[in-house]
Amino acid sequence: QVQLLESGGGLVQAGGSLRLSCTASGRTLNVWNVHSMGWFRQAPGEEREFVACINWNGAILSYVDSVKGRFTVSRDNAKSTMYLQMNSLKPEDTAVYYCAKSRLYGRTCYDAIGDYDYWGQGTQVTVSS
Repeated sequence: QVQLLESGGGLVQAGGSLRLSCTASGRTLNVWNVHSMGWFRQAPGEEREFVACINWNGAILSYVDSVKGRFTVSRDNAKSTMYLQMNSLKPEDTAVYYCAKSRLYGRTCYDAIGDYDYWGQGTQVTVSS
C-alpha cells in the first residue's frame, strides 16, 4: 500500500498564503506516477468536499469554483509529492485538508470522493478574519 502524509497547514490571517504538501511513502513504484491525485477539505460539521485534482502528469487540473484563481495544484512525480498553493485565503477556507490518490488510472482527474482509494490523515488550515 501507499501512505500519504499532508503537511503545511497552520494558522494564517485572511489574505495570506499557505502551501500544503502531500508526500507518498511505501509502495509508490508504478503507483504514484500513473494515478491522479486530489485535494479535499472538511470544515467542522460539514461534508468533505472536493477542492482540486491533478492528473498523472499534471497536464489536467480542476478546481472547485470557490478556489479558482486563488489555489494552484501541482505535482512533482520525482519526489512523489503533490502541492496545493493557497493564496488570498479566506476564513471560509478553514478546514482540514486531505490528499488522496485516485482509484482509477490518471489520464484525467476526478472530483468524487468515491473515485479515491488512499487518503492522508489531513492537515488543519485555519484562516482568521
